[in-house]
Amino acid sequence: MKAYQLKRKEVLEKLKVSQTQGLSEYEAKKRLSSTGKNELEKKGKDSIFTLFLEQFQDPMVLILLVAGGVSFFLKEMIDACIILSVIVMNAIIGVIQEYKAEKAIEALEKLSSPKARVLRDGFIHTIDSNELVIGDIVELEAGNYIPADMRLLTCNSLKVEESILTGESEAVEKDADVVVEEEVSIHDQKNMVFMSTFVTYGSAIGVVVASAAQSEVGKVAAMLKESDEEKTPLQKRLAKLSTILGIGSVVVCILMFGVSLIQGRPFFDMLIISISLAVAAIPEGLPAVVTIVLALGVQTMSKRKAIVRKLHAVETLGSVSVICSDKTGTLTQNKMHVMDVYSGKDHHSASEEMLEAFALCNNVHVQKDEFIGEPTENALVGYALSQGYDKRILEKENERLDEIAFDSNRKRMTTLHQQRGVYHVYTKGALENVLGLCTYVMIDHEQVLMSEMRKEKILKEAEQMSARALRVLAVASKKIYNAKNNDWESNLVFLGIAGLMDPPRPEVKESIAKCHKAGIRVNMITGDNPLTAYAIAKNLRIAHSQEEVLSGRQLDDMDDATLQKKINAYHVFARVTPQHKVRIVKALKANDEVVAMSGDGVNDAPSLKSADIGIAMGKNGTDVCKQASDMILSDDNFATIVSAVEEGRNIYLNIQKAVLYLLSCNLGEIMALFLATLLMPNVISTLNAVQILWVNLVTDAFPALALGIDPKDKFIMDEKPRKLKESLFAHGGIVFTIMNGMLIGTMTIVAFRYGLNTSEAMAQTMAFMVLSISQLFHALNLTSRTHSLFEVGIFKNRWLILTILFGITLQICVASLPVFQTLLKTVSLDMMHWGFVLLASLSTIAVNELSKWFAKSGEVTFLQKERS
Repeated sequence: MKAYQLKRKEVLEKLKVSQTQGLSEYEAKKRLSSTGKNELEKKGKDSIFTLFLEQFQDPMVLILLVAGGVSFFLKEMIDACIILSVIVMNAIIGVIQEYKAEKAIEALEKLSSPKARVLRDGFIHTIDSNELVIGDIVELEAGNYIPADMRLLTCNSLKVEESILTGESEAVEKDADVVVEEEVSIHDQKNMVFMSTFVTYGSAIGVVVASAAQSEVGKVAAMLKESDEEKTPLQKRLAKLSTILGIGSVVVCILMFGVSLIQGRPFFDMLIISISLAVAAIPEGLPAVVTIVLALGVQTMSKRKAIVRKLHAVETLGSVSVICSDKTGTLTQNKMHVMDVYSGKDHHSASEEMLEAFALCNNVHVQKDEFIGEPTENALVGYALSQGYDKRILEKENERLDEIAFDSNRKRMTTLHQQRGVYHVYTKGALENVLGLCTYVMIDHEQVLMSEMRKEKILKEAEQMSARALRVLAVASKKIYNAKNNDWESNLVFLGIAGLMDPPRPEVKESIAKCHKAGIRVNMITGDNPLTAYAIAKNLRIAHSQEEVLSGRQLDDMDDATLQKKINAYHVFARVTPQHKVRIVKALKANDEVVAMSGDGVNDAPSLKSADIGIAMGKNGTDVCKQASDMILSDDNFATIVSAVEEGRNIYLNIQKAVLYLLSCNLGEIMALFLATLLMPNVISTLNAVQILWVNLVTDAFPALALGIDPKDKFIMDEKPRKLKESLFAHGGIVFTIMNGMLIGTMTIVAFRYGLNTSEAMAQTMAFMVLSISQLFHALNLTSRTHSLFEVGIFKNRWLILTILFGITLQICVASLPVFQTLLKTVSLDMMHWGFVLLASLSTIAVNELSKWFAKSGEVTFLQKERS
């Protein structure tokens, strides 16, 4: 018989597990080694050998292989061997880059994997859901993804969204008491919950009866196989750019080959040179550089508590112009404390009835003197304990029978307890959602009729607490004598209010100031009342006047057009619902803002999906919220969002640096060969084929990678947010690329012309040296296009310096050691020639430094004129 056809006791006996103790750790490990991990089979990864072979699928590489074959045919064995060596080296570099990126992404998947709360050896543990085994007792609550197929043991108002299996969007009500004798479909298995569905309401405890491939989802795994990793918008734009550049480079090389034939140059020599130039000119390393920079950047962010789930988020982070942040736990410490209480008349102390309500009306687990639960409830239980009311003792005396769970619309929860034949109802929630249900008020242990005067007094006390930035919660109770009476939340007795404080995180104020400097607006979104919200926002300098606060009720009175028009005037949104959040995001996006939105509840998922960057809380966020997000904060800290934005800006800037560097260098190579061919028809080519490929290998790939991991730019948060669809060549990038390409190409031709005074071999060697070394020096210009190299720091990027030193050392060896002279057809240079090479190469830095100085001088003059 199947699990849903068995009674709870029969299922537990069959699985050999105790509902109160769960499995032992020893038994769980034993079962895990027997059945394997609880995860669906993923798409297989390519082997390193396969990755290596894939590097040879590029058409230009195939052409280069043909060129190598032609060299063998012409018995140019050295040229052929070097061409093939360069191809293999490029393939190895490509494999290493892809392998690193793959490992980085695997590490991120592991970090963002769903968790499960499981009972083992009598204690609740939080583990990765892939470590669950058959027989595990698992706790579920609203917002949890269900990690395996489970037979329910207990449930409170449980509703589960099962559309992934049934196609029905309506959440299904579950009942642990139901037992179905005949075989029924998934739709009718009311005592079961299934892997990959999620809890929308209520709570439950279940026992795992099927996992991984044996689960219902596992049986239809073919329908759920992962698709190929989607490329980010930036990667798509760069792939398109590479194609355009590739076609352009091939056209130029065909033209050069045609001109060479007209000039009567050797056919095979010029064919191989043209092919080599085409290969060198195409930035084939660009996609690999971008992938590795994105992957390594994402890994760096994960170490700083920001787990990026989707690569496109890295690009978007750099464009964020508005951060909409939750207050509790993100801007604050998420450590609530009861700061004040009011229990009627002028009593600023908690009554016995209040303390009992604090201790009983919650879902806190007390485990080894540690409170495991929601921060507000932890604070209430802790306060009750400090006054001598221990939750563990009270729960033994007051058996909990049922619950109406808290949700964001009702803003209250209610529990039912039994004590010696009498049933006690306790309700806890927002004051406006509890006070209206109260017919009586408890004064000095006496139940008194609620009057308008008493109601006004309660509201006044609550307002004073709110003005001190305290969160106000009300508690009420009543006795009933029939457990089947479902009318729990009417004619309640008001017990009192508590004012709780969750102090701001100490680092948040500085992070908000950094946002404002970077042109990023910060909005605080909270369920607190407007007075409490404003007090905290003012302290954090998010808002400066009460006019910047918009309540949920005011928001309801605005249509979408009015909200869009007025939204930039508000920085605090109080008493908002998840539906309000979606409207806020849409209004901001309609004003061309790039929005980052944080959330933690199951109902926050729509607003996270609507935002450009959805940010889930890693500690207190629900599984549904995490799955809907682009990024997860493992520390639930606002400062981490700001750090992620800063890192996102830097990653994009580094990719831009690598792109501009590669393109300007490739343009320099094309100019050096093509112009020399046109202008000097009676001399040999500026460089030979092997030298061109050498330059491509030594001076392109490694400096571009080093620029891709350039340390954080200290001026990065002084800039306004980048437009989301802004070109990589914006703000003078195209001019910078062309001018530097022309400069490198020109200096190469000048060096070649100077070398001709000695010999053609000397001319080619000098052109080779200047082209390669000037490109290496040019990498330093990319550390900042707006600030002087000396202002940024020459040694800011040690990997770049090491790359440059390594490249220059290689070039010295190439020109000096006989073995390299034979392979690359170079000659030795004397001190005068080396001096010329050094000066010509350093001209790239000198010209760029002068242009930065002129640009800055012009900017200062413009500002001075504007001020005057």
